[in-house]
Amino acid sequence: MGFAGQLRSWRRAAGERRGRRVTQGECAKAIDRSERWYRDLERGAGRHRLDRKQCDDLADLLQLDRDEFIALLLYNNLGTNTAAGGGVDSRVRTGLRLLIDKQMPSPTYLCDANWNILGYNQSMAEWWPWVMEPGANLMRWALTSQEARAQYHDWHRHAVEYVRMLKFALAGRGDSGELMELIGDVCKDHEVRRIWETCGELTENRDGHVFRMSIPAMGWEPIDVVSHVLYPANFPDCRFVVITWWAKEDDEAEPADVDAALGSRSSEAHGEKSQEQPSAAARRRVAHAITGRLSVRTAEDAAALAGDDGIALPVLSRMIGPNCQLTLSPSTQTVIWAVQEADGEWGISEVGAYTLIVKIPDAAMVDEAREEMKRLTRAILPADPKQAVARIQALLPQLRKRIQNLEEVWRDLYEEDRTVPYIWSPIDEI
Repeated sequence: MGFAGQLRSWRRAAGERRGRRVTQGECAKAIDRSERWYRDLERGAGRHRLDRKQCDDLADLLQLDRDEFIALLLYNNLGTNTAAGGGVDSRVRTGLRLLIDKQMPSPTYLCDANWNILGYNQSMAEWWPWVMEPGANLMRWALTSQEARAQYHDWHRHAVEYVRMLKFALAGRGDSGELMELIGDVCKDHEVRRIWETCGELTENRDGHVFRMSIPAMGWEPIDVVSHVLYPANFPDCRFVVITWWAKEDDEAEPADVDAALGSRSSEAHGEKSQEQPSAAARRRVAHAITGRLSVRTAEDAAALAGDDGIALPVLSRMIGPNCQLTLSPSTQTVIWAVQEADGEWGISEVGAYTLIVKIPDAAMVDEAREEMKRLTRAILPADPKQAVARIQALLPQLRKRIQNLEEVWRDLYEEDRTVPYIWSPIDEI
């Protein structure tokens, strides 16, 4: 699209707002140039640039909003933010990682100008484990993954906002090869491509936006989350994003449904743990949280963080992706999720065992992964066998009822549309 196409889009939009067509001649007059000069500008011919006053005058004529005006300045190399992120003291970077951790329990992440994930806290990893994957990128996840489509309510509306952000970035960094590659990647999706071709608006960020989502770590219950976008002074091209959410009035109640019951750690386990002397592995995890250190040197060091009772999960590790190592810590009901990074070190996050279960639901259908899935399931049940059995007895009827409800909805859909594939499986046979 570029600057020329954006100018044409803004002029069309201005005409729609005014109820009459805004001509190239009017634009040329506003910036004190000839109509031919401006026509060449909209054609992308030559190397014409606008100065600051011309940008101001053109923005007035076209009634550009704040984001569009900033984009106009950036297209003409008139950006006002000249701070640089290079040469920053390493202590500043360490402090920034500490600040991310200090936002707990609010999910928080840091990304660069191309939305590559640079850092995140434990809550972010619990809610959205994709941030731990090699090369994690917000735009690729939000616009191209089935996971995002399942979690966002009205995904199309959010996709439009993300495309607007990409177009805003293109206004100031159209010469960025990485940005162009990112745009090309997401536009391989036909729905995203259609949005790109039909959307002419721009958005700088999603600060203050409300998202209705259903997140596995929150039991798939619909919640409203709000994004708060900050720009670190020493890293002006980066975004420091904190996610808050609107809690329900009954958040303090005991978990009653299947997902909440499975996902919560038992209070008995916490009580027992608090009376024990912390192990060496536990102390290392505390040190890791305090220092903000997000990596260790070897895979063995990563596995050691799970403690003496750590259990390797090689099959599930392969299902997550290459260079990933998962180690279950039954005593804490958590999984040490390690990913080998480009420098050879292993990035570390600690997530709940239940988070891993919902991250790879297909693993339940893989015979090779059955034993590891059973270990994960056992880890999220009470440690006492009798209590574990009691929990299972309470959950199984709910699970059977869920399956029955799904079967009935499937049957209803078939009754409405006989072209829907349908094979009836009575609940008693499951």
